[in-house]
Amino acid sequence: MRIAVLGAGAIGAYAGAALQRGGADVHLIARNEHLRALRERGVRVLSPRGDFTGHPHATDDPAEVGPVDVVLLGLKAQHYAACGPLLRPLLGPATSVVAAQNGIPWWYFHGVPGPFADRRVESVDPGGAVSRAIPVERAIGCVVYAATEIVEPGVVRHIEGTRFSIGEPDRSDSRRCRDLSAAMAAGGLKCPVEPDLRVDIWVKLMGNIVFNPLSALTRSTMAQICRHRSTRDLARTMMNETLDVAARLGVRPSVSVERRLAGAERTGDHRTSTLHDLERGRPMELDVILSAVVELADLTGAPAPTLRAVDAVAGLLNQRVSEPAPA
Repeated sequence: MRIAVLGAGAIGAYAGAALQRGGADVHLIARNEHLRALRERGVRVLSPRGDFTGHPHATDDPAEVGPVDVVLLGLKAQHYAACGPLLRPLLGPATSVVAAQNGIPWWYFHGVPGPFADRRVESVDPGGAVSRAIPVERAIGCVVYAATEIVEPGVVRHIEGTRFSIGEPDRSDSRRCRDLSAAMAAGGLKCPVEPDLRVDIWVKLMGNIVFNPLSALTRSTMAQICRHRSTRDLARTMMNETLDVAARLGVRPSVSVERRLAGAERTGDHRTSTLHDLERGRPMELDVILSAVVELADLTGAPAPTLRAVDAVAGLLNQRVSEPAPA
């Protein structure tokens, strides 16, 4: 299988190195110092499961790679709308695009019968820009349960988790999903093909919708948020409101709020990617995580007062981060 990783950051480089270790023909698309390190030394993975080094081909030019079987998107969701020029050289007639994103994906209502069939979620796909860049028929959904970080250019620390759940947006059983699952498993990753990936989306979203914005607003780690009584209560309320929205859309995750909180607390002083982005002055990935759920609350009639309040203040913070620095 020929695979391109577009946006070979922490998750993308880790998955790419594992896929190459399993025998796939992998091409990493990166830039700057990280790219130079990948070319010179490969991807060095530091993991509690055992360190290893992969040497996939690395470039900053997708045209140098050409059409592949699968593109794994390692970009943040807010960059999807503009990724068309980078993605286009990688696409052949049957190329699949695996979006390893947090939050609500742009394809969420694709192939779903009922009152919301093929509805566009504006927070995720503003004006249909993402759908134009990444046609929904190419999309394979992916929910990432692995935690990784770049400790220096070319070096990825794998903290925990090896699961990359995948599935077709229309819930069909496809050969392309089974083939990708086998390639991931050959590299030492867990890659179950889920009959309805939306359940996994909401299970992970229970944590993201709380800890990503709250970590930025409070400059705190996940464990610190869980150990402070008032923010733990706030987290509990936000998770319950999120489950209410999911239930109105016909999804009922089996994971309880208390179990989700306990799992977050066990991760220790983990700094979310949103907090890292804030500290680096970069726009935060909050539209697909929080604003999209507020939009779905509007769609389904869910009150969600706490989610709306947090979305308002986090949205202002994100706007301030995105503003040009004063002269």
